[in-house]
Amino acid sequence: MQLGPHTITNPVMLAPMAGMSDLPFREICRELGAGYAVGEMTTSKPELRESRKSAGRWAQETETGLKVVQLLGADPRLMADAARYAADTGADVVDINMGCPAKKVLQTACGSALLRDEARVAAILDAVVAAVDIPVTLKIRTGWSAENRNAVSVAKRAEEAGVAMLVVHGRTGEQGFRGEAEYETIRAVKESVSIPVIANGDVDSPEKAEAVLRATGADGVMIGRASYGNPWLFGAVSARLGFGGRAVEATPRERRRVVLRHLERHYAHYGSEQGVRTARKHIAHYLMLIPGGAEALPAILRAQSADEQLGLTDLFFERLCEESA
Repeated sequence: MQLGPHTITNPVMLAPMAGMSDLPFREICRELGAGYAVGEMTTSKPELRESRKSAGRWAQETETGLKVVQLLGADPRLMADAARYAADTGADVVDINMGCPAKKVLQTACGSALLRDEARVAAILDAVVAAVDIPVTLKIRTGWSAENRNAVSVAKRAEEAGVAMLVVHGRTGEQGFRGEAEYETIRAVKESVSIPVIANGDVDSPEKAEAVLRATGADGVMIGRASYGNPWLFGAVSARLGFGGRAVEATPRERRRVVLRHLERHYAHYGSEQGVRTARKHIAHYLMLIPGGAEALPAILRAQSADEQLGLTDLFFERLCEESA
């Protein structure tokens, strides 16, 4: 799959997820089989670029794969300016967020709320594509509501503007994450444009990924919430779809290796004080998938230093490995 000058040989992708798809997690997912990973959405407002929360969401020099910066906003001029800033600071790809259903995003008429205003959608797409020489991609939903599933018309307009790839989540903006994703609209989008289309929504197993590709005819899949605590899913999906990945069994020993590596990278990226706080959600996701993890979790979450948090996590996995021997 071609994305501007970049060849994507493994279109099993990590979705952009605020608070989750940060650099340490993206790198772990890549190591375990993700062929492409999108960073957390960042606002297009220039006055917030240097805030502690936003600064880490622009291109990171140490990232091993393509540096994909996702922009959030509703003003074409600000979005174009943010795209130029992303490109100038090392981004390989700019992604436009027109899919987020979070209430605080919708209140600013951003994310999936933009699908209610196709004229504004077109203005943003034209402005961002014209602003940069790097590929521009777009993430959307099937529409704002069941009565207004306009993904096909938005997709056609995106292709006309020069967007290089589309990711379509199989729910409406109004749905949020409720109900089941539907894939008929994604198939209709794929049939309506010639640029690559990626299917997103409820891809939680290799078998489901295969079924989704069969149902949609899409060029690849994007995995979001199902990757929480389970980055091994990418390799399993990639192997099942024939993209060259390798399924690795998440044995206790393998889980210990990956979780400790993830935490060490996390502390190095955020520093000890912030790292302890922000690592808690990742640890919780890992442990809640393991027998006995829920019981061990409270003590780990109370840890106040990186050394204590890492040590307690290691102790849990050491016991798990002994019990499984």
